[in-house]
Amino acid sequence: MKRWTNRPNGANWGDFGDDDQRGRLNFLTPDVVKRAVAEVREGKVFCLSLPLDLPGGNVLNPRRFPPKIEFSMRGEDPAINYPMGKLNPGQTDVVCDDKVTLSTQYSTQWDSLAHFGAVFDADGDGKPEVVYYNGYRGGEHVRGPFDYLNGRKPMPGPYGARALGIENMASAGVQGRGVLIDLMHHFGTEPKAIGYDELMYVLKTDGIEILRGDILCVRTGFDRVLIGHGGNPPAGVATSICCGLNGSDEKLLRWIDEAGIVAIASDNEGVEFLPTPKPNPMGTHVPLHEHCLFKLGIHLGELFLLSDLAEWLRANGRFTFLLTAPPLRLPTAVGSPVTPIATV
Repeated sequence: MKRWTNRPNGANWGDFGDDDQRGRLNFLTPDVVKRAVAEVREGKVFCLSLPLDLPGGNVLNPRRFPPKIEFSMRGEDPAINYPMGKLNPGQTDVVCDDKVTLSTQYSTQWDSLAHFGAVFDADGDGKPEVVYYNGYRGGEHVRGPFDYLNGRKPMPGPYGARALGIENMASAGVQGRGVLIDLMHHFGTEPKAIGYDELMYVLKTDGIEILRGDILCVRTGFDRVLIGHGGNPPAGVATSICCGLNGSDEKLLRWIDEAGIVAIASDNEGVEFLPTPKPNPMGTHVPLHEHCLFKLGIHLGELFLLSDLAEWLRANGRFTFLLTAPPLRLPTAVGSPVTPIATV
């Protein structure tokens, strides 16, 4: 079912089918995955996830909080060091069960395609509506308690992403060729917006070729900054140190489209450099999110742990690897923690 008359300028809506919910992950074909597996030469693995209680506090994002782990209950008893002999005299088993409350996008995480949309006239009737990738609608497919465009009108449940939820990314598998773009090595840790020209310099200098179906992994050094603060990062740290991709650079956005990459993961918060160097007072203030999640169906990963991998790859004259990074298969969620694994 086609859900739009107008599609945004530069969008690929409909290119993978009117009902597509995977976006550029459709490029992860069997041949692309086999090419990625061929990157494994040493059998050495790197965990690319921060401990999920980092960054610590909610300085990076006031709406996201560290995970809270609690014990489960067996009737009136906490199920930690619980002797089963309480139920069955003579039984020697001891059991522990717990539960966790977490913000799905607090630490190392993937954005689903329902994470970011726009107010856009997809119907062509002169009246904009809340729309997400491929024309899926706010209120109908991505459901919340209020219709904000109509006076905060209360909306009935159930709530959540009935389309474009993170489970679509999980079922796709997310296994492909990772390509390490080491911005820290070339530009240090000073805050800098990296556009097309700087990125092309890195690719040429390091001898990197980008192929359709690749997953771009952008190292800025921010992972080491967070770890160095030990769970207590100072206010403003996300915008005062390290570089990021310049979402205001039209040449960079065009390259992201034409290169055929399926996802971008970074060790910083937001992937793109914020605040954007050229904010549009009448449009988006996070142009890379708009371009990737809303227009092209390119998933974004944030706060990946990339520095150890980056240093090993450079020491061994490599920049590519097998990346395995499926999110939780959590239906209707708009994001998910992830424990990515790089195999070299």
